[in-house]
Amino acid sequence: MSSIYEIPLLSIDGQSSTMAQYQGQVLLIVNVASRCGFTPQYAGLQALYQRFHERGFTVLAFPCNQFGLQEPDAEPEIAQFCASNYATQFPLFAKTEVNGAAAHPLFQFLCQAKPGLLGTEAIKWNFTKFLLDRNGQVVGRYAPTTTPESLADKIESLL
Repeated sequence: MSSIYEIPLLSIDGQSSTMAQYQGQVLLIVNVASRCGFTPQYAGLQALYQRFHERGFTVLAFPCNQFGLQEPDAEPEIAQFCASNYATQFPLFAKTEVNGAAAHPLFQFLCQAKPGLLGTEAIKWNFTKFLLDRNGQVVGRYAPTTTPESLADKIESLL
């Protein structure tokens, strides 16, 4: 693919689209899980979304069951969990593999664009975050321990 905006997406409710619908926005892309020690970060992700969405920012959340089998439920249950426990309003996508031969093209793109510690491309755990500017350039990769709230100034600077 020549552009991140050509990458296909499948929403949590089964609707097909591409990254093109997010062109021109600042994005925080996160692999998430409902049964992880970092799951409470959903609240921080929602807070960022509410604070900055009207200025051209969104969070894109991709449930993933590759780390400790911490996202075992099907998409309808995941959507219900996020809505009832965290009142999430940002886009959720179908369960996604982020590592390995079956890794989603978006995560292949992100990991190649911004390798992790010591140049490794693999995502190490749930709630790894990628921050993209309005041109689709990956400007930051953040560990699961990085709280969403700590990224507010970086997001603000890109808006």
